[in-house]
Amino acid sequence: MAFLYLIAIAWIYVVLLMSLAESSFIAGIMTFIFYCVIPLGLVLYILSSPARKRQIKERERAALEERQRHENNQ
Repeated sequence: MAFLYLIAIAWIYVVLLMSLAESSFIAGIMTFIFYCVIPLGLVLYILSSPARKRQIKERERAALEERQRHENNQ
């Protein structure tokens, strides 16, 4: 996952330089939003979904164990 963040940081740098080279301030902002913020946000969200699913399953498993432990104590 750390390699993914390295690629994301490199992409942000490239798009930032592209947006600084634009002819106007608005064009630079639009370039940064449409080439960096939206696509990178989408890619990071999709690629981090397995980690989110694992975290949800772990929380559910811990809650089930806690309920079973609580029922055994009563």
